[in-house]
Amino acid sequence: MYATTPGTGADPAQPPPRLSARDRHVWVLFADWCAATDQPPIPATPQQLARFLRDNPAAPATQRRRVSVINTVHRRQGHPAPGTDEAIRRALNTTRAARLHRVSAIVAERLPQIPIAGWPAGFFGRRDRLILVLAAAGVGFEQIARLRRRDLTAPGDHNASLLLTVDGGRVDLPESPEIPVGVIYREWIEVLGFLDRNEGTGPVAKRFEAGRDLTGFDAGYRADDRPLLTSINRWGHTPLDPAPPTARAVAAIVRAHLSGTAPAHVLPPPKPRPRPAESPGRYPIDDGRVLDPSYYERGTAARRNAHHELTDVTDLLDDIEDRADQLLAELDGILDNTF
Repeated sequence: MYATTPGTGADPAQPPPRLSARDRHVWVLFADWCAATDQPPIPATPQQLARFLRDNPAAPATQRRRVSVINTVHRRQGHPAPGTDEAIRRALNTTRAARLHRVSAIVAERLPQIPIAGWPAGFFGRRDRLILVLAAAGVGFEQIARLRRRDLTAPGDHNASLLLTVDGGRVDLPESPEIPVGVIYREWIEVLGFLDRNEGTGPVAKRFEAGRDLTGFDAGYRADDRPLLTSINRWGHTPLDPAPPTARAVAAIVRAHLSGTAPAHVLPPPKPRPRPAESPGRYPIDDGRVLDPSYYERGTAARRNAHHELTDVTDLLDDIEDRADQLLAELDGILDNTF
């Protein structure tokens, strides 16, 4: 799993160049231990590194430096850093290990309470359950937001760990009765596999609303470069272009579930449509209005007077236009004499 990239061809037992004298000593110690245990020093697996640390006890700061040096050598030669494994990180940081242990205990309590059916609660629930599993495993919020489908793989054995690649390192997500990571992962990729076959969230909404499960649709899931997780609005719709939730959104989701304040994701009741006002069949005629006997005569006289008074308007406008042309000609003469 870790031998992904060939090395440089140099003797792995020799200290690589560009290491300080102190770091070269660390690498020699690790290489000698590997030779004594008949293992190659590079590429090393997380389990191999864990045994090295156990066989060579030292202060926590010293052990962290050893892991840092071994990681650096691996990265420079194009190999994944074995020290990024979550088990190694917990072994070197007891405070982190204790915190993640508490988080895992709360997550194990919350998981059965999160729905995986119904619309849109089941859609949200399947995504959020996977987010909680990743957070309990120690994956950071920004890392969760950046995950692509190809980053998380499941072996054929349902009892085996999920394999997660994060920033070039590997995180094993072990299966347990309290946190069934394989089941939770499969429930989410069933949704993604269904969406891969159908455009938009309308078909999956109808399936959830009808109480039908998504068993078997994980077979159509494509582990490509698209985001593993997706943003979902309050109505259960996702963006037209695949867009993962932000790191802030992931953090809010995790905190809401851990604190027991996660929303129920129930659709708001539809607003009643306003009924159009009924138009009367007949409009009443006001027969009680009394008009001035001279009403029409005054209107006709006003229009006749206006027509007479406006007959000279065209001549006035022509005169104004002629006067403007004369002023422009005089202005052109002044400008020609000036320049």
